[in-house]
Amino acid sequence: MALRPVAPGLFDLDADGTLTLLGGYSPTSGLHHFPRFDVCPYTGADDVEPARLANRGTLWAWTAVTAAPPGYAGAVPFGFGIVELPEGLRVVTRITEADPSALELGMPMHLVADTVAVDDDGTEVVAWAFAPGGTQP
Repeated sequence: MALRPVAPGLFDLDADGTLTLLGGYSPTSGLHHFPRFDVCPYTGADDVEPARLANRGTLWAWTAVTAAPPGYAGAVPFGFGIVELPEGLRVVTRITEADPSALELGMPMHLVADTVAVDDDGTEVVAWAFAPGGTQP
């Protein structure tokens, strides 16, 4: 089955469905960011280097989306929240668990590909998401 990212430049997607978030790192600020920009969003420095971000983190905040956003054709409800990566970066993300009561602050999360749509030719359109489980980063 063919897969394609929801947008270019956000993550690398391997043929087996494994993905890696593509962020940036600025030596001037000493901070990571996602998605990657040409300049540091914290200082404006133009020394941003590409950075492959960790695929594990901890849950920092979460909710459930129960009504489809405009233009969204995928399933609802779906989880939505913030996962903190070991780089100190908090990523706004889909959460694979749609029941907020099944999630806990600080629980370990791991990065997965999440199908959000299917093209007319059968290609699955995937976004990044975090799923409960795994080891602490």
